[in-house]
Amino acid sequence: MTTRTQDGSAGDVDYGAIGSGYSTYRRPDTRIARFIAEALGGARNVLNVGAGTGSYESAARAVTAVEPSESMRARRPDRLARAVDAVAEALPFADGEFDAAMTLFSVHQWSDVAAGLREMRRVTHGPVVVLTCDPTLVRDFWLYAYAPEVLDTEARRYPPIEDMAAALGGTGTIRTVPIPLDCTDGFNEAYYGRPELLLDPAARQACSAWSFVDDAVREHFDRTLRRELASGAWDDRFGHLRTQPAYEGSLVIVRATP
Repeated sequence: MTTRTQDGSAGDVDYGAIGSGYSTYRRPDTRIARFIAEALGGARNVLNVGAGTGSYESAARAVTAVEPSESMRARRPDRLARAVDAVAEALPFADGEFDAAMTLFSVHQWSDVAAGLREMRRVTHGPVVVLTCDPTLVRDFWLYAYAPEVLDTEARRYPPIEDMAAALGGTGTIRTVPIPLDCTDGFNEAYYGRPELLLDPAARQACSAWSFVDDAVREHFDRTLRRELASGAWDDRFGHLRTQPAYEGSLVIVRATP
């Protein structure tokens, strides 16, 4: 049974507590949106599970959004349809009701990933698209040198790609999504060439993994990164990333068709 917070959040994050600045720092990036739109294949009627504030819904023609968090539903722009209060593991829709379905930066927070993906497959007769991170790759990012606890948390939370493919069934593909240098969607790897931006506590709060570590970890990260930026040590090791147009890290699209 899915456990929900007072805010309604389902899974391992309470967006009533950490979601206040989410839409400021997690703005959809048009280049990532193109990858999502391509994966949806021009579907007309699309389900968005764990929709949050509606990022990337412009990648589809008509969207039905599902979002359990009351605070996130309230932050959806007026131009978007009101989100349905439901969880991935129990979708209130008929079999095959949608042309396609997507879940974006959400699946790692679900109580039962396999059940949620099976539900998405049940209500969808076309492709199911999952934007997620490959847990085998998340520790390869420079942040691991400064806050390994954060990326260890990410590696534990993100479900293995093969497990998601098995739950979805059918024919699956996996595609790496390049992250642009000036990416507007502020997840951790979006700052690959702009380390100074992660010194902003509000930017970190918009990445849910930071809510699983304590103040000591955050303070150590801030102190160490500031020192190495000032000394030039960060640039000695990672400075080439400042001018690298795109970064191929752990971000992937898993796509499955029946």
